Amino acid sequence: MKKRLSLLLLFFFFGLYAASAQVVLPQASPAAMVKQTIGLTDVTVNYHAPSVKERKIFGDLVPYGSLWRAGANEATLITFTDELFLNHERVPAGTYSFFIFPQSDSLWQVVLNKDTGLWGLEGYNELDDVAYLEVEPVKNEFNETMQFSFSDISANKGKLNLVWENMKVSLDIETEVEKKALANINDALAKAAPDDWYVWAQSAEYMLSRKEHHQKALEWINKSISIKDNFFNNWIKAKLYATNNEYQMASNLTAKAIKLGSSEPESYKEYASQIETAYNDWKKRR
Repeated sequence: MKKRLSLLLLFFFFGLYAASAQVVLPQASPAAMVKQTIGLTDVTVNYHAPSVKERKIFGDLVPYGSLWRAGANEATLITFTDELFLNHERVPAGTYSFFIFPQSDSLWQVVLNKDTGLWGLEGYNELDDVAYLEVEPVKNEFNETMQFSFSDISANKGKLNLVWENMKVSLDIETEVEKKALANINDALAKAAPDDWYVWAQSAEYMLSRKEHHQKALEWINKSISIKDNFFNNWIKAKLYATNNEYQMASNLTAKAIKLGSSEPESYKEYASQIETAYNDWKKRR
């Protein structure tokens, strides 16, 4: 009986210890994540963010001439959903460990490594490196906590920035948005339902500013009109002719769009002002 009681007490105290060992406390370097879509490509950075804590960071805690995990705890990871260019160097789609090799006050390198299961530098093998990108650190306002961010976002470009202490480095990102957009269009058209006029119109509309695809866009909008003749696809066809300076056709098609719009007033009213303004302008130029 005493032996059984002792075992019960042992299990009881062990259970208390186990429960106390699972207390969730804040990390010194908390996990963080930033994500940005550039064009049609998602770029994601997962990292742990250390703080300065009155230490000298670059050239001391992060020594020159040594690889640094660009964060704390596990290796920082960067993910690209599509192939892209970093500082003009092509990098395949995928997830990579992200390291920085600070050589001096004026020259650093970003190193991408295909081993994504590293704890800091433990187990790092340079044979798994896939890219070395030169970056120039610049002086920056003081940041207590290390932070990644995106800036200068445009249709197919952007910057990835890393700031900590009083330093900042940036990587130029460029995506092949046109290549992917065309692939998406071709895929959507191949799968389009027989009565789906809108996907053909949407694809043609995307080509409005891309004169090299003018003829293809006309084929697509004609296909849309053949499925369902309405104000919207006639308006897109009119704009295609206007971008080619064919204002007679553009004004005729715009007049047709205005007439067809009367049969679907709720949808038409969103476009009425721009269609009617364009008509008045183009009929003067024909």
